[in-house]
Amino acid sequence: MSDSTTVNAWAAMEPGGRFEPYQFEFGPLGDDEVEIEVTHCGICHSDHNMRNDDWGMTVFPFVGGHEVEGRVARLGASVTGLAVGDRVGAGWFSHTDPDCPRAQAGDHTLSPTSRGMIVGRHGGFADRVRVQSTWTFPISDAIPVGEAGPLFCGGAAVWTPIQNSAKPTGRVGVVGIGGLGHLALKFAKSWGCHVVAFTSTASKREAALAMGAHEVVVGSDPEEIVARAGTLDLLITTMDQSIDWDAHIGMLAPRGRLHLAGAVMEPISFGAFGLIMTERSISGSSVASPSNTRAMLDFAGRHGIAPTTEHFPITSINEAFDRLLAGEVRHRAILDFGG
Repeated sequence: MSDSTTVNAWAAMEPGGRFEPYQFEFGPLGDDEVEIEVTHCGICHSDHNMRNDDWGMTVFPFVGGHEVEGRVARLGASVTGLAVGDRVGAGWFSHTDPDCPRAQAGDHTLSPTSRGMIVGRHGGFADRVRVQSTWTFPISDAIPVGEAGPLFCGGAAVWTPIQNSAKPTGRVGVVGIGGLGHLALKFAKSWGCHVVAFTSTASKREAALAMGAHEVVVGSDPEEIVARAGTLDLLITTMDQSIDWDAHIGMLAPRGRLHLAGAVMEPISFGAFGLIMTERSISGSSVASPSNTRAMLDFAGRHGIAPTTEHFPITSINEAFDRLLAGEVRHRAILDFGG
């Protein structure tokens, strides 16, 4: 049997281009790699950013996709703990040098050796993808088939601040009820927190309540913000646009934390005294480490947490992106491969 694999994918050939069928070859499988037969792949807004080369690190042809669900097709010679046919998933990162001190300390996401799934390589908008076993995760039967993909990026991005900074007795705010924010609501509610959702879209109010919010604030009414001054222990922002940072910091309780899960590209401006006098802090993170991703999947399975999704056949990838960019997807788009 040949050690190469012919891959059928969908690629953008230039910045901002539409996705079109594209075929390429994988060479020999690495000893520590898993070849996944992709059955479903979520669409993240960062796939759009990468397609546009917004961050200046896209290689074309660009095959996006980093919220992968599928089955193990092949295993590298040194891979243990997985078997051909296992249901698995993978997210933003694809490889990390195991000898890196940060990786050995469990901080794989902070390792300078970690490689993005869609940075300089082809991702999950394809019928096959290859990922280091470290970043390949078994999926519990408790998570519905076809719904797991968004947990590996959107879910992992909001799981990290909740796991690290939220207490079951705490009050957690979530700004933006989209692909990341709706999962933050579900996690925080099951974590035991009092959850406040902030959305600019009135039509999302009932959905936010159904997904775990105890309160929903629609719009950016200053009176609503002032009324919640000093009440939140953790405020997670999932938007990629700027907000009134001082006003939102003002909602934090003493020693409260504002956590950035959305990639706001412009500089953020706020007054220092809003932090200094109350010992508040600001933090950010990308996704979860391998060990924390496994904890997230276990938590999601035990609490019946899955993304709220819309499905599209892979042949409708451009339609799915159009709906995403129009703000019409509720709340994560997933591409389905084959039957």
